[in-house]
Formats: sequence, structure tokens, C-alpha cells
Amino acid sequence: MTEANRTRVLPGLPPQVRRVREPVVAIGVFAILALLPLLFSGYVIYILPQYMLFGVLAMSLALLWGFCGMLSFGQAGFFALGAYTMGLCVQHAGAVGVNAAYLALVISMAAGTVIASAVGYFLFSAGVRDSYFVIVTLALSIIAEQIAVGQSQITGGWNGMFIPRMELSLWRWKFPLDSDASIYYVIVVFVAATYFFLRWISRAKFGKVLAGIRENEDRVLSLGFKVPLYKTATFAISAGLACMAGALYGTHAAFVAPSLAGVLFSTEVVVWVAIAGRSSLLAALLGGIVVSSISNALSAITPQYWQLVLGVLFVLVVAFFRGGIAGAVHRFAAHREG
Repeated sequence: MTEANRTRVLPGLPPQVRRVREPVVAIGVFAILALLPLLFSGYVIYILPQYMLFGVLAMSLALLWGFCGMLSFGQAGFFALGAYTMGLCVQHAGAVGVNAAYLALVISMAAGTVIASAVGYFLFSAGVRDSYFVIVTLALSIIAEQIAVGQSQITGGWNGMFIPRMELSLWRWKFPLDSDASIYYVIVVFVAATYFFLRWISRAKFGKVLAGIRENEDRVLSLGFKVPLYKTATFAISAGLACMAGALYGTHAAFVAPSLAGVLFSTEVVVWVAIAGRSSLLAALLGGIVVSSISNALSAITPQYWQLVLGVLFVLVVAFFRGGIAGAVHRFAAHREG
């Protein structure tokens, strides 16, 4: 494979640069996140885990969009599904003597995986691509939001659902996660495990086939690969991770509302990934953390215009930074190396 072809497989991200530097940077990022509770307390340690879970949501989209070329507006719907699943499990699992935390995580992942597998199988087997897939995933978020509103006897409707903090148990030991620091470390471990899992997938044969599908789906089909199955599996993995992140978000925030599944939040996730760089998992993670925190800060400073500011930033990045900010950084580093 020529150098030009290798660059085209990972647009804006030279493979030799990303192979050497991204894992090292990722380890450094997770080490810093793990040390923060020792240096800070209060609101920072409370809110940062929510941003980290937004980062997982962004990585789930990066797997679909950056590595397989499928833009999805349905990640928020799966995220909300996980949060509502956590709430329902916490409410009802005690009656059957089952640990609500484990049950919610398993059910949320299974629900997201099954729904995405069913939807993906019918869509991709029928040859649905590009903008049609975007429309279908957008409809999934709308449906999820309407179900959350309409089934108010279960979800609380527009009033939302309150969710107490979960409790983990191992044999006879119980670990209540009622403090910010304790649940902080659970989420850090989950985020790190998700990153390295997705990185392993992206660098395995599976990930190489996804890159081929993104660049030239017809050629991959002609080589004998079952493209619909690969795309369905990618959609299912992405949805399952989004649901698990949503479940942890529900118990951490102690509240979930229908807007979490809405079109606005789905669009925000796309903006995070586009600004940070969809071809890098670490960039997507940091984009979810940094851009979402900036959005919240802007909404507090200028409630009327914060979306306009974020939209202008999005347009500027798309117009001037091919591959997002991460792509620009990697190209600059490659240029300096000569």
C-alpha cells in the first residue's frame, strides 16, 4: 500500500504518528483524570464524570462515523435508553433480590445491542446508505423522546425520572457509590476500558474492514466481505456502549428527562465529534469532555446565544480543519517531523 493510500485510509491522521503517540497520550489523560480527586473536590469532581460519559458517547459515534463512515443522529436515543433502564432497575430490582447496578448495565447494553442489531440488519440488508441512514437514526431519537414523554406512568414524562445512586456488591462486600469520589473512579475505569476496547477493535481485522467500507464499500463487497453484517455489528457495538454510558449517567446525575434523547442533544454529539476529530477515538473522547463543558459554560454565560457560538465554532472547524482539531494537530506534527 502506498503512502498516499495509507493517508487516505486515515484522513488527516498519519498512521505512524497515531500509532506511536495516541496510546501514550491516552494513558497520560487517564492518569490525570485518576489523580484529579486528590487535588480537587466539590463541583469539579461531581460534574466531570458526566462529561466523561459524554466522551464515551462521542467515542461510540466516532466508531460509526470515523471508522465506518456512517453518521448517526441516534446515539442520544440509546444514551437515554440506558439512563431510563437504570432508573427502572433501581426501582424494581430490589423486589427480586437482584443487584440493580449490574442488572441495569447488562440490560441496557443488551437492549441497545438488540435494537441496533434489528434495525441495522433490515437497513443494511436492504442496501440503505448515507443520508437515508442518517434520517433513520434521527427518527430513532425522535421515537425515543416521544416514548419517554408518552409513557409518563413509567418514565415520569416531562417531569423526568429520579434515580438514586447505585450500589455495587462483590460476594458479601457492598460498595455504596453515594459519594462523588467513589462513583468518579468507577466511571474513570469504565471510560478507560471503553477506549482501549474500541482501539483494539479499530486496529484488528474488523477495524481494517470498516476502514475499507468507509473508503469504498463496493470494492469491499467485491472482495467477498459481508458488508451488511460488519455494519450491523458496528452499529450494535456503538449502541450497546452508548446505553451503558447512559445507565451510568442516570445513576450519577440521579435524574433523566426526555430531552436527553432528543434531536438537540443528538446534534450536540455530532458537533463534539466533528470539532474534535472523528478519525481518532481519543480526540472524540476529549471532544465530548471539553466541548460539552464549554457548551454548559456558555449556556450559563449567554443562555440565548450559546448554541449560536457553538454553531459558529463548528462551521469554522469544518471549513478550515480537515479531520477536526485532532487532524490539524497530527498534520502539524507530521510536518515538523519532516
